[in-house]
Amino acid sequence: MAAFSSRVMLGPLVAAIDQGTSSTRFLVFNAKTAELLSHHQVEINQSFPKEGWVEEDPKEILQSVYECMERTCEKLTQLNVDISNIKAIGVTNQRETTLVWDKETGEALYNAIVWLDLRTQSTVERLINKTPGRNKNHLKHKTGLPISTYFSAVKLRWLMDNVDEVAEAVLTRRAMFGTVDSWLIWCLTGGKSGGVHCTDVTNASRTMLFNIHTLDWDPELCKYFDIPMEILPKVRSSSEIYGLMKICSSLKSGCLSGIPISGCLGDQSAALVGQMCFQEGQAKNTYGTGCFLLRNTGAKPVMSEHGLLTTVAYKLGRDKPACYALEGSVAIAGAVVRWLKDNLGIIQTSTELEKLAASVGTSYGCYFVPAFSGLYAPYWEPSARGIICGLTQFTNKSHLAFAALEAVCFQTREILDAMNQDSGIPLTQLQVDGGMTSNRLLMQLQADILCIPVVKPSMPETTALGAAMAAGAAEGVSVWSLHPEDLSEVTSEKFEPQINPEESEFRYARWKKAVQRAMNWETTEPISNGNGHK
Repeated sequence: MAAFSSRVMLGPLVAAIDQGTSSTRFLVFNAKTAELLSHHQVEINQSFPKEGWVEEDPKEILQSVYECMERTCEKLTQLNVDISNIKAIGVTNQRETTLVWDKETGEALYNAIVWLDLRTQSTVERLINKTPGRNKNHLKHKTGLPISTYFSAVKLRWLMDNVDEVAEAVLTRRAMFGTVDSWLIWCLTGGKSGGVHCTDVTNASRTMLFNIHTLDWDPELCKYFDIPMEILPKVRSSSEIYGLMKICSSLKSGCLSGIPISGCLGDQSAALVGQMCFQEGQAKNTYGTGCFLLRNTGAKPVMSEHGLLTTVAYKLGRDKPACYALEGSVAIAGAVVRWLKDNLGIIQTSTELEKLAASVGTSYGCYFVPAFSGLYAPYWEPSARGIICGLTQFTNKSHLAFAALEAVCFQTREILDAMNQDSGIPLTQLQVDGGMTSNRLLMQLQADILCIPVVKPSMPETTALGAAMAAGAAEGVSVWSLHPEDLSEVTSEKFEPQINPEESEFRYARWKKAVQRAMNWETTEPISNGNGHK
């Protein structure tokens, strides 16, 4: 009887698929309390076939989603939770990562090219050189973005130019292009048997093919990149029923069949929603593989004068207005931890990094600029490369660990400064989320380097929460209210700055000096032989 009554108490549930760069999660929330009931996580392999190339296997991505759903359903059953209470599923994803598949076989035609990938640098240089005045912001008035290796259009162009299977599928009209959200929704709603080929405004706004004012694919932009519009997914709002789940009935997760997929947001937009940043001026910073600071600018797109992107924050319903954000994007945050672990072997697990850094409490003048994929905001400098400087005989791996954590904080400070300059209203505290926020030393360092308090919610899965909120609030589902008075109170922890601002400014000035040293490294110019002659 007790078990039965606890089942009844739960009310409607909403699930979220959170497909990130380094892992996939499936999470189930209580729609009334926003409480996380259960989840499962699977790591994703990244391959680096050549220097600067980053790929993931589309099949593995899809398989990881199925595995996370299956395991979470098993856990819910053990908790005596009725899976049929799940009323909707939201999708949130690593943005910009580019896939092309064959709609007749359902097979991907190449690995997914991950957002961090640099193979398109020569494509980008060629495109910038053909713009008037060699201006990387040539398309910004329509897209809100600079021409960069980061965005999907150049990756898609590379696939069409370099992969025969893709070029042929485009010619024979069998090709479908999509970011990770489109691939997952298409596969989960039936794939080659009636799968829905769609994306939402937030993911579309990261392709460079989307006009952020008209909120649709732009024929001129498609012509500029020479991409046929028929391969693009249909653009929908971030909160509406796209299609119904189709899953093999023999699986435990088979009972998710028939549930609507009704929320879709790029991961950084989802975190903004999950952090309840619905008011103009509210902002959040997410520490994942990269680091992303988004500030809600309301119903008007604001163009940055300081190297930030203008992006669609969300559009929570077919008839609802779009909301925009300014974004500072940093390519390497958590990825630096993975690099220290997998490439240098100075730590065995991510949690060791905090201990190692805390054992010295200083970088001892060592600065680490992890420009592995060039520099993103506010520089947009693809020719930069990683650099570690200020080394002495005294420097050891603990100092390097500390410098790696400081690098994440300094990069955030740079985008926060740009954000404050663009808006004219400085942020008085920073709301944070993402995997790295469990590192308490990092959070304290961040407060010290920004000279403002850092506020971390006690439920760290804000990205998945945002996708669940969008799915649960969709018309035809309506189990999650987004009215301000209905949003649940969020408990959080605050980190106050503990060093004096002078020391903080000194360290920041040194960081900026290190960044300059990292610039213009990987250039295509001929190299001088050291005595001034080419």
